[in-house]
Amino acid sequence: MFRELTLFIGIIAVVMMMVIPVPPALLDFLILINLSFSLVILLVSLSMKEPLEFSVFPTLLLITTLFRLSLNVSTTRSILSKMNGGEVIHTFGSFVVGGEPVIGLIVFLILVIVQFLVITKGSERVAEVAARFTLDAMPGKQMAIDADLNAGIIDEKTAQARRQAIEKEADFYGAMDGATKFVKGDAIAAMLILAINIIGGLIIGVVIHGKTLAESASIYTVLSVGEGLVAQLPALFVSTATGIVVTRTASQDGLTSDVMQQLFRQAHLLYVVAGVLFLLGVATPIPFWATTPLALIIAYAAYRTGMRQKEVDVPVATDTPERRAEEAARPESALSLLDMEPIEFEFGYALIPLADPKQGGDLMDRMLMLRRQLALTLGFIVPTIRLRDNLQLAPRQYVIKIRGEVVGEGTVMEGRLMAIGGEHPNELPGDVTKEPTFGMTAVWIDPSYKDEAEFAGWTVVDPSSVIITHLTERIKKHAWELLGRDETKTLVEHLRKSHAALVADLESVLTLGDIQKVLSSLLREGLSIRNLPLIFETLADHGSKVKDPALLTEFVRQALSRQITAQYAPKTGPLNVIYLSPALEQKILENVKRTDFGDYVALSPDDLKVFFDHIREGKEQLEMAGYTPIILTSPGVRRYVRDLVSRLFPEMVVLSYNELDPSLDVKSVSVVNAS
Repeated sequence: MFRELTLFIGIIAVVMMMVIPVPPALLDFLILINLSFSLVILLVSLSMKEPLEFSVFPTLLLITTLFRLSLNVSTTRSILSKMNGGEVIHTFGSFVVGGEPVIGLIVFLILVIVQFLVITKGSERVAEVAARFTLDAMPGKQMAIDADLNAGIIDEKTAQARRQAIEKEADFYGAMDGATKFVKGDAIAAMLILAINIIGGLIIGVVIHGKTLAESASIYTVLSVGEGLVAQLPALFVSTATGIVVTRTASQDGLTSDVMQQLFRQAHLLYVVAGVLFLLGVATPIPFWATTPLALIIAYAAYRTGMRQKEVDVPVATDTPERRAEEAARPESALSLLDMEPIEFEFGYALIPLADPKQGGDLMDRMLMLRRQLALTLGFIVPTIRLRDNLQLAPRQYVIKIRGEVVGEGTVMEGRLMAIGGEHPNELPGDVTKEPTFGMTAVWIDPSYKDEAEFAGWTVVDPSSVIITHLTERIKKHAWELLGRDETKTLVEHLRKSHAALVADLESVLTLGDIQKVLSSLLREGLSIRNLPLIFETLADHGSKVKDPALLTEFVRQALSRQITAQYAPKTGPLNVIYLSPALEQKILENVKRTDFGDYVALSPDDLKVFFDHIREGKEQLEMAGYTPIILTSPGVRRYVRDLVSRLFPEMVVLSYNELDPSLDVKSVSVVNAS
């Protein structure tokens, strides 16, 4: 708070200096502050390793320019009104002019021209080009980050940091493009202020103070040139710093180290320079005593450079099998073996072209789009998909792993197309196979037969599409395994930004683990958790009385009735379902066993056989008619029925009456009785 208050007061004081007279003694102090501050800026720009380390520079450029102009106005007022600009200005003017006003004017104009035409003009052009190229390169850099993320080279946190660095870089160069205009305007203002000081001084000295023209010229020229120098010298420091900042590239060391390492790293070139200097002293009228010492110094520097280069070229340690074994035996190396990736995609060597962008592969880009699509579908960001080639697999084989376990595998043929959905596979020339996601009959065909296959009613897709489809379905099925406490905390913190009161209320009644269990249960049955505000509202309403995650899940499902209805209701016609008779539901409730490890239904083997036979019959009827197998029950038994059905028919959907819109037309295809 104190620093912010100091900055506010300082900015206001700088502006007020333009209208309030400042004593000459205070002007001396402020001029020295301006000189010191500009020198600090120059030294910082020399020592920085990359431009973003000095990201506040555009703002400092504005502040220093404003401060310098305020000093110009104050010193001009003091010179013209009191013929006194302070000791600093008088000293600079007397030292440079030295009794010759014309020489002082020429020196000042040279400084201004150097700053305006050389440093400022060049810095302005470099900043403009850097800003343009930085903005043009942003999409490519972001795509490179996404590719590295999908390939597993970097993690999510590193990718986020690199994206932020790209954004800051674009903002910085855009700001520098405009900030260089301050330096340009400052140089122009310096010349105008000098002319005003001299002309105005001559008029005031002759008309008001009654001095001769020569006396006025002597007094006001010295003061005006001194005032111009004390303002122009800091301006030259700052404009030089501007040029250094906009031309600086990222480096591991400062500018001094880079210059020494890059300019003087080739010893033989320094020997050539030393020889040329020595010959100039011998073969030309240039004094021998002036060239020889310099030639000897450069030759010695070349010798030292060559010795250091030899030291660098000597290897510190050889990479022997024993050394590699020693590295692998270290505890930190062994601990890395315990890491387990949430999602892995491993493939044989023949599928490398699909994942290599240099060979035209688009698998990485598609996986990036897949994660974005799954975020919209599931309601949370799935972890990064790690791609790895595995020589232990068949050349065209791939496997999908969730938490280290294989959940899907298949075979694709790079350079071929897969035709799916036809009734007569032998009518196409190719290799008959099974589509890996849904097990449908398919044929691998040559791309030249694509039009023929599509005309015959087949759906033709490329190998990458086959893989992405399979990967999408596997991730959706196992999404509940991917939502851990860390991912849940990320969702909670994201919602806190827009619903702080809701999150605070929920955290007061439920733990993070309870929230994670409810969200995981929803995902396990294929429901999206994107509507987090409604889910959290329901949990906050019931969490103070109910602590059972399974029962809380039922309350949330009922709150998501519109979402569930939209997900399963057909566009036209009634919703076809399997009903459970009231007697069967009552029998299930009577056989619910409650334990410390949760509730479960304990039906007799005969009852279970009858139950599963009836469910199988109803399921077959719905599938033959082209409908999704859905069981409709009362709310009290839905979760128990789901637990029973998921043992043999995990793909079946179990809904309760309260989870459907009352206006939805429901039709019973089959009724499951108690016997």
